[in-house]
Amino acid sequence: MQIYVVKAGDTLCALARRFGTTAEELAHLNQIADPSRLVIGQSLVIPGGAADVRGQIEVNAYVYPFVRTAVLTESLPWFTALCPFSHQATAEGELRPIDDRRLIEAAYAQATVPLLTVTNIGDSGGFSSELAHVLLTDEAVQTRLLENIVRLINEKSYYGLNINFEYVYPFDRDAYSAFVARAAKRLHPLGCPVSTAIAPKESADQQGILYAAHDYRAHGLYADRVILMTYEWGYTYGAPQAVSPVNRIRRVLEYALTEMLAGKILMGFSNYAYDWTLPWKQGTAARVLSNAGAQELAASRWTEIQYDQTAGAAWFNYTDTAGQRHVVWFEDARSVRARLALVEEYGLAGISIWTADRLWRPVYALLEERFGVEKII
Repeated sequence: MQIYVVKAGDTLCALARRFGTTAEELAHLNQIADPSRLVIGQSLVIPGGAADVRGQIEVNAYVYPFVRTAVLTESLPWFTALCPFSHQATAEGELRPIDDRRLIEAAYAQATVPLLTVTNIGDSGGFSSELAHVLLTDEAVQTRLLENIVRLINEKSYYGLNINFEYVYPFDRDAYSAFVARAAKRLHPLGCPVSTAIAPKESADQQGILYAAHDYRAHGLYADRVILMTYEWGYTYGAPQAVSPVNRIRRVLEYALTEMLAGKILMGFSNYAYDWTLPWKQGTAARVLSNAGAQELAASRWTEIQYDQTAGAAWFNYTDTAGQRHVVWFEDARSVRARLALVEEYGLAGISIWTADRLWRPVYALLEERFGVEKII
């Protein structure tokens, strides 16, 4: 498997002849919507050559209940665990139901374990600090929540638990750590693993409500796997930049390894792109795209794709039909390979994809090239 960067004059048919494959195979593997449109700077995964497998890793993936069946079916062979997102806890310790039967059945059919994902998403649709405070400090509510977690795991045949509490008040840090410990103590005798998802900190004293309550040492001690959410440096309401810059991911990993074992870490793996209007103004929202959609947009505008070596991310500018300038940051094949290299370099347990609702085949092609995916059932 190799990566080729398109140059002026390249065509898909010519590249297929050059590399001993077909234009149809190249278009399918790289999700090229219009084979007649290649743009300078576009990276292509080229099939063939001997795989250089370095050992197995775990691949966790989050999906929403509305994920398309075709996408789910094609992706599941590459996943160790699947996290339907999400069962929202209530202030009474109940769990709001979701339509997850299709996901659970599809996961088991392809030897992927489904994990019950519990969040502190409130009635407004966002993560609620106040809801987390109740769940973490009211013992009766927390006991009810844990019993409901066990009940749903049994009723729906979930394999284990994933805890994803975000925007927790800094003063609830110890309470959150204690909850993770209590959840593990309750579930481990049942044979159920517990994983957590925590913010991408670069130091123990990093401030901010997204970071302060996530105690890396405690999560590394009590949880079986810790997902580091190494994405969203570039985010919907933020200034244009790479979503998952590898230089920033590296800083998070280097701090994390001072607090927990590498074999417990799943590195967050973004699977989406953002389109910002220029000039950017505080408070304006970027448009979310799939990586395939970003590539199609560049091709439709005949704009050259650039690659930031430091961030390990692709980007391009374009002008829309109204004459407005835009910048798009996305993950191409080079981005995928750069991030997978970090997994090997640091000896991590694996990766966690957010989210697998959008198909991006280069991820799976390059995953196959470098690693085998561990299946635990």
